[in-house]
Amino acid sequence: MKLAVWTYEGPPHVGAMRVATAMQGLHYVLHAPQGDTYADLLFTMIERRDRRPPVTYTTFQARDLGGDTAELFKTAAREAVERFRPEALLVGASCTAELIQDDPGGLARALGLPIPVVAVELPSYQKKENWGAAETFYQLVRAMAGPSVPPPGTARAPRAPGRAPRCNILGPTALGFRHRDDLREVRALLARLGVDVAVVAPEGATPADLARLGEADFNVVLYPETAGLAAAWLARNFAQPATKTVPIGVGATRDFIAEVAALAGLDAAPLLGEETSRLPWYSRSVDSTYLTGKRVFIFGDATHAIAAARVATEELGLEVVLLGTYSREFARDIRDAAARLGCAALVTDDYLEVEEKVAELRPELVLGTQMERHVAKKHGIPCAVISAPVHVQDFPARFSPQMGFEGANVLFDTWVHPLMMGLEEHLVAMFRDDFEFNDTAPSHLGHAAAAAPAPAPAALATAAAATDAVAWAPDAERELQRIPFFVRGKARRNTEAFARERGLSNITVEALYDAKAHYAR
Repeated sequence: MKLAVWTYEGPPHVGAMRVATAMQGLHYVLHAPQGDTYADLLFTMIERRDRRPPVTYTTFQARDLGGDTAELFKTAAREAVERFRPEALLVGASCTAELIQDDPGGLARALGLPIPVVAVELPSYQKKENWGAAETFYQLVRAMAGPSVPPPGTARAPRAPGRAPRCNILGPTALGFRHRDDLREVRALLARLGVDVAVVAPEGATPADLARLGEADFNVVLYPETAGLAAAWLARNFAQPATKTVPIGVGATRDFIAEVAALAGLDAAPLLGEETSRLPWYSRSVDSTYLTGKRVFIFGDATHAIAAARVATEELGLEVVLLGTYSREFARDIRDAAARLGCAALVTDDYLEVEEKVAELRPELVLGTQMERHVAKKHGIPCAVISAPVHVQDFPARFSPQMGFEGANVLFDTWVHPLMMGLEEHLVAMFRDDFEFNDTAPSHLGHAAAAAPAPAPAALATAAAATDAVAWAPDAERELQRIPFFVRGKARRNTEAFARERGLSNITVEALYDAKAHYAR
């Protein structure tokens, strides 16, 4: 039922699809019933990829369950190899097909196909999409690079004199949040630092590329949710160190440059001496005082949520009131980061629980997924999307990274503009009753604007339901809406505290002004 409404992650075979679609020369044969075949919708409509995903379905139906569904899978695998001529075949089952236990891996290997077959067993009822992507990438790396693993105890050969250091970039997948643009920005940073990129994977890589991952000097891990498992295997078997810093924000980008320079044996000073983002300039400006102390609610995948918390607190002067994730595998990282910030932590995959926290905490800004975008809109709070799951509007045609110095500029625009536009909208609302500035006055275009509709009773009662038996009278709620949004939350909390202290169960306009006078003393 949850899948029919809202969910942060799909089943793990969707994660496998993201890896397969990102790569070249790989085909995914998925044992799945009719109805589970929605890969085209995900990648060609939402991400707007210019080619169909390399996925073949067995598409068995109810009537096939009384026959030989295993034969359906073998036929689909043979035909996929003949038609698409891939370098390697990835096979697995969807959540529904998992129940019939046909063993796609064993069936595919028994066919004696002329290409490598990599089987992924993805427990659909225990794990989710990001885990499925990580497991799939790990199994592919292990299968392709495994034959070239050096014997145990073999020392890594030193880099040849005069050769530039080389790294692999691990993690970007299809349907990833700004992965395409992040990759372009990070490659540019590495080039300016003097580091060559050997392989990027999964995005754009072939199975043959995965086989030569061990030739690089170190790995750059951009998205630990996808690449952490594979990077750990490469570290154990090829003695390849990996970066720990994700370069989101100016501070993290500078730390990333220093970390890469240390791994590559290069001097980072020239690149660190450049000022290439406008975010630090704004943070030092007088106008930035408008942001100081604004309360922000952050929820998303662990990588982007933790990075957003650092940028919000260290670079924009915001106060994080909650840090949360749906990535249960990274729950400890989220809780540790929240403890350092002194804020609440939330680990859940229930969007209704997230909405309850938004209603309870009443932040001035929400940074989240597309679901938090809807939640924030419902509660009249500015919002910026920082993490998957995302919608088509979060795959812009323009260059819009989250990482690197240019990514910091994008964060600045994405986060600050909703606050500034919210201020403008509330200034308009504050002066709505002025005879020269109201909704019914003729505009400069000569057209009369329609009068603003009265707030719906259900909307006016939303906040009251979240309080401890303190209700707001409709006229008091309307008066509260005239207060600028960036102090409205504090005004609401103070008024409700004032009412509870005096045993008031209903807040009237008079009580609102009494509370204002009380806290002004």
